[in-house]
Amino acid sequence: MIWVVLMMAILLPQSLAHPGFFTSIGQMTDLIHNEKDLVTSLKDYIKAEEDKLEQIKKWAEKLDRLTSTATKDPEGFVGHPVNAFKLMKRLNTEWSELENLILKDMSDGFISNLTIQRQYFPNDEDQVGAAKALFRLQDTYNLDTNTISKGNLPGVQHKSFLSAEDCFELGKVAYTEADYYHTELWMEQALTQLEEGELSTVDKVSVLDYLSYAVYQQGDLDKALLLTKRLLELDPEHQRANGNLVYFEYIMSKEKDANKSASGDQSDQKTTPKKKGIAVDYLPERQKYEMLCRGEGIKMTPRRQKRLFCRYHDGNRNPKFILAPVKQEDEWDKPRIIRFHDIISDAEIEIVKDLAKPRLRRATISNPVTGALETVHYRISKSAWLSGYEDPVVSRINMRIQDLTGLDVSTAEELQVANYGVGGQYEPHFDFARKDEPDAFRELGTGNRIATWLFYMSDVSAGGATVFPEVGASVWPKKGTAVFWYNLFASGEGDYSTRHAACPVLVGNKWVSNKWLHERGQEFRRPCTLSELE
Repeated sequence: MIWVVLMMAILLPQSLAHPGFFTSIGQMTDLIHNEKDLVTSLKDYIKAEEDKLEQIKKWAEKLDRLTSTATKDPEGFVGHPVNAFKLMKRLNTEWSELENLILKDMSDGFISNLTIQRQYFPNDEDQVGAAKALFRLQDTYNLDTNTISKGNLPGVQHKSFLSAEDCFELGKVAYTEADYYHTELWMEQALTQLEEGELSTVDKVSVLDYLSYAVYQQGDLDKALLLTKRLLELDPEHQRANGNLVYFEYIMSKEKDANKSASGDQSDQKTTPKKKGIAVDYLPERQKYEMLCRGEGIKMTPRRQKRLFCRYHDGNRNPKFILAPVKQEDEWDKPRIIRFHDIISDAEIEIVKDLAKPRLRRATISNPVTGALETVHYRISKSAWLSGYEDPVVSRINMRIQDLTGLDVSTAEELQVANYGVGGQYEPHFDFARKDEPDAFRELGTGNRIATWLFYMSDVSAGGATVFPEVGASVWPKKGTAVFWYNLFASGEGDYSTRHAACPVLVGNKWVSNKWLHERGQEFRRPCTLSELE
């Protein structure tokens, strides 16, 4: 029974967990402006308080001089009728005015502004989402905690540091999510910074409390025991640590006895650490996907590279492009991925973004079973949908896609605009519906998604590539360009090599817009073939 109690004592205090999501850069820039407005309001409040104190100070100095003179000869002072009158007036009226001035609350304007702005503030869910974004970047781009803490990221313009308290909070978020791998990493970083002499509101005892438990959860009892003893050196009366110490020693003695009896060896044996590391998830190609995101993908052979060309494309003699053909570049051969250069202007990009910004919502996917739209942890971005009839620019963009691909856009989905903030991603997925998802696009009545057109509407400082793990292709964002590929073979069968992902944005801001073209209307534009894989 005592060990049940000790096991309960080991558990650290729980904080509320919230399913995190990450907001777009567009929304965070609004928060920057909101905070700037609050700072201005705060400075106005400080100025008002300073003016108030200055008035009180002048009163005090004036009365100090007056009372110093009066107390030297009180009878002579009040014997003067004017002094007598002014004394009555001061004590009856002016001291009341001073009292009212001191009691006057100068914070009303600031508090009112803060109350208004608070409705736009991020909540616990947002903060957890931002922390998870850092963990995601850390894992995907092989970044150590010290690199992130020191702000040494590629392409950064505004270097920023994490304090020991920030690292501690990140560790707590990971702990709340039962992510003991990241708990250990960030608690160790917090401890390192404290040991380097950083002043902080966080103490080593609190850090070691979380750290020892996270290490224990990952199976490293030796290290957990050492950390617990170190904690007790700082705080010998720490109740939970004392309980953990007894429990850890008990477990280690049992394991040692089991090892001795199994091997027949009476010598001391150390407990072997059994680090769990990063949790294994549903993604079978995670390692390949993350390598591609880092630019460590498969290198195409010289023979295959020779088959990739740049050319001028006139949309199969389309009158709009005969005199001004567009620049086209082969990005990959199988599946064939084509990039169009200078295909959307900066002015058009700004109009599309301005139309989308008020409508940006957390991006969803279609549930393969129910067909309903829902948010998921592996797609983290904000998106909006734009119809061609809303603005001539959107209509013009749609027609440009039709002219260059030769496919009918009247059965295509609306133009989807997406904004990926820092850490924003869309893990490997298919754009088309597989055979086990017959109802995915039934409501549209336009068949499967035959092809994808993707505009890049911003450059990205670091990260944010579109990668194809099945074939090892990486396509990097370049503002003003677009990439195009077929999701289905001409036979109508799905091309499984088109499974792709949007890598997390490491530094910067990623804006894209895409058009999913469907089968209906393409019967004569892309005739069906007899071969299944053509």
